[in-house]
Amino acid sequence: MKNLIAEFFGTFWLVFCGCGSALFAAGYPELGIGFAGVSLAFGLTVVTMAYAVGHISGGHFNPAVSLGLWAGGRFDSKDLVPYIIAQCAGAIVAAGFLYLILSGKAGFAIDNTKAGAFASNGYGAFSPDGYSIVSAFVTEFILTMFFLLIILGTTDKFANTKFAGLAIGLALVLIHLVSIPVTNTSVNPARSLSQAIFAGGEPLMQVWMFWVAPIAGAIAGGFIYKSFLETKAA
Repeated sequence: MKNLIAEFFGTFWLVFCGCGSALFAAGYPELGIGFAGVSLAFGLTVVTMAYAVGHISGGHFNPAVSLGLWAGGRFDSKDLVPYIIAQCAGAIVAAGFLYLILSGKAGFAIDNTKAGAFASNGYGAFSPDGYSIVSAFVTEFILTMFFLLIILGTTDKFANTKFAGLAIGLALVLIHLVSIPVTNTSVNPARSLSQAIFAGGEPLMQVWMFWVAPIAGAIAGGFIYKSFLETKAA
């Protein structure tokens, strides 16, 4: 049970601080942190919780990561559904607290006719810079695939795992620096679902893509590492 609680809180932290940085601080007049700041915030959530609870649950905080680790032979299939439920629950509760905080600001309302509503992900007219569904899918697929290659590589029994949490967090920073203009960056179905639920409308209608593309990319990354990169025991 401790591992599921760890996944709940780890995913909560990722959504609350990552999406919170986008909602509260990214566009703050003159002092806003912008894309670079949001990218760093997401990376720091993973670094901090990887070292805080990674030893308890493995520090997935992402359904795509759990499925990618399963494809790479590092995670038991019987734990997949409980992990994904815990991750989605943590993300949704975090989004609820973000909504509660934002509702305390005069004039607050979610405009779900615009890209990035409530830090949601999207494609087409709901992509921050108008990228098509194909562009969005390819971006999410490739970035999640490499995310899994990095996770599997840095946590390999032959790697220096002391710095794995830092490398994985920095990878997420880099992922956001590339893809915020394209999809507002998902690579995490739980993060996408939580924001889409509160945004509603078209962001919720498009959330399927931010499950399919990251999961497909993660499974591909897990398969590639296991088949071609992993050092086999002599």
